[in-house]
Amino acid sequence: MKRISDKRNVTPEQAIEILAEHGTKVTKEEAKMILDFMYKFCILAVNQLVTNERIEKK
Repeated sequence: MKRISDKRNVTPEQAIEILAEHGTKVTKEEAKMILDFMYKFCILAVNQLVTNERIEKK
């Protein structure tokens, strides 16, 4: 799976710790995949908000 190579604020190790605090055990590779999904989802969400603002301003 191709990873987004942008600068990341959350490392896979941090994600593992955060998830473990809430009872979810994941491997480092799973944490990388989860973070990839979250970053892609965030990009889509921001793009949607920007698009909606442009439409509302017309």
